[in-house]
Amino acid sequence: MPAWVIAMVFAPSEMRISSPAFNDGGRMPLRHSGDGDDLSPPLEWSDVPEGTAALALVCHDPDAPLVKEGSYGFVHWVLYNIPPEERGLPEGFRGFTEGLNDAGGDGYVGPKPPQGHGQHRYYFWLLALSEDLGLGPGLSMRELLKAIEPRIIGMSRLVGVYER
Repeated sequence: MPAWVIAMVFAPSEMRISSPAFNDGGRMPLRHSGDGDDLSPPLEWSDVPEGTAALALVCHDPDAPLVKEGSYGFVHWVLYNIPPEERGLPEGFRGFTEGLNDAGGDGYVGPKPPQGHGQHRYYFWLLALSEDLGLGPGLSMRELLKAIEPRIIGMSRLVGVYER
């Protein structure tokens, strides 16, 4: 393969992710932000692809004015090794295997964009994997995606917005 060819994973599926706390493209409630209770929002999903062995979830703000270690934006949540039979997460969830957020910790950290920076978008990506890799805790979003990329068989996203 020529060096200029970029390999990409396209994983169209019928899988859907949503939240009872906000609509896709809607404002995230204060309680799910860093200005509020800093609780992860409740999430629900359906139509997980046949053959899914594990799920992963990432929340990323591409509008954050941050470039770090070859990535951009701000990572709010990295969660993986989610069993394929799960169909959602309750509000304030802690569990499964947590990776690193860009605040320097693990678990969810809510939206808190710079004052006056305008509206930011928060992408909750749900990824269905063909193999359960049993990955250890503490992976960054970049490390997680590198490990799971060849095994992604379905993707769905939910977008929330927040502004200070």
